[in-house]
Amino acid sequence: MTTNGGVSFWLQQVGLPTPRPALPGDLDVDVAIVGAGYTGLWTAYYLKRDQPDLRVAVLERRFAGYGASGRNGGWLTNSVTGGREQYVKTHGRDAAIAQQVALNATVDEVIAVTAAEGIDADIHKGGELEVAYTPAQLARLRSYAAAEQSWPATDVELLDATQAAARVNVAGLLGAAWHPHCARVHPAKLALGLAAAVERLGVTIYENTTVTEIRPGEVRTDHGTVRAAHVLRATEGFTPDLRGEHRTWLPMNSSLIVTEPLAASVWNEIGWNGREVLGDMAHVYMYAQRTADDRIAFGGRGVPYRYGSRVDQDGRTQQATIDSLGALLARFFPAAADAAIDHAWSGVLGVPRDWSATVGHDRATGLGWAGGYVGTGVTATNLAGRTLRDLVLGRDTELTRLPWVGHRARKWEIEPLRWLAVQAIYGAYHAADRSELRGRATTSPIAHVADLVAGR
Repeated sequence: MTTNGGVSFWLQQVGLPTPRPALPGDLDVDVAIVGAGYTGLWTAYYLKRDQPDLRVAVLERRFAGYGASGRNGGWLTNSVTGGREQYVKTHGRDAAIAQQVALNATVDEVIAVTAAEGIDADIHKGGELEVAYTPAQLARLRSYAAAEQSWPATDVELLDATQAAARVNVAGLLGAAWHPHCARVHPAKLALGLAAAVERLGVTIYENTTVTEIRPGEVRTDHGTVRAAHVLRATEGFTPDLRGEHRTWLPMNSSLIVTEPLAASVWNEIGWNGREVLGDMAHVYMYAQRTADDRIAFGGRGVPYRYGSRVDQDGRTQQATIDSLGALLARFFPAAADAAIDHAWSGVLGVPRDWSATVGHDRATGLGWAGGYVGTGVTATNLAGRTLRDLVLGRDTELTRLPWVGHRARKWEIEPLRWLAVQAIYGAYHAADRSELRGRATTSPIAHVADLVAGR
């Protein structure tokens, strides 16, 4: 029987953590960080490591790693959220290249810090493999690879069907693209290990503490007010719950299933010995990894958005989503079609109106923020944490000069326009995928329209 919810398989596998104490009352610190996911924890880590006398407190509504940090697909990859081209327009080509180079280096930074801190997060750097299994997907794949290869530091290789199947034997595979700047990771082991590392440095994490409002110099919670010179928002998909932030980022839902451990005979047919993370070129794309204990974790969009920016609390997933992900997994890997689905869960990620991540800090007010990763945050959170450290400490560095620093997107539309837009966008993407599966050789024009509506 499939376990549904329970926050995530990752957290159930390692065991839900013992709750830390809530904020005991009013508090004065130097830096208050709202949100104990990867962004908040990395920021606290680097601030306290570089300036040990700083008083740093992290405030969390549930427990460290409860949100996307403990639920994601485990892709430590170098993606530039929203694409490099946006930065060419605003900052020039060299700045766009710098953003990519920084993210490449961040993959290795995370691996190095986990090793230094003794965090065993099942990390394996096997790269990222994007596959195509319809003619339209193959055309997009070739266009994507050519575009990537026109940039330095992307290191993308285009593989034909035989080369791709030698890596991962996806049924009906027509081709793939691979790059080395990605590692598989166990999300919850990383989140919980990072929280412990932060505490060893002397940072206090207050859990079961609901922040209701962030203002210059203070954080208002249900347990008291925290006063701080610097207040940093690291709430990602839960940002709409804060006063005044309801339309800042849209909480997009994504869902995962994980199989039982698969037999050696199944793996002999699938391959996947390099343990690359796996994605595809569909409009409603999937993402997957081969876990350290030989399961397949397989994800994608189910119900992408809940009216009014509502977010789930326990990761419970609709049965229709579980069934559709299971069917797609079986389509990818017929040898695993009969494998039991051990667990299903969902989480929310933060989507800015222009689908571009951001980090920033206002010296005048002391307010800082980072997020809007649109699902690419396992790596970007570390870069954001180091950047916020430099911004808070008043440093002028290569990180503070990256083009995503200070970026602002316009707010999302009011309801019901927001809900209608997302339903239309994903309805169109699903229709485009169905058309292409039926044999359409070129990208469906429906998808192009959806891209325009989405602002991508």
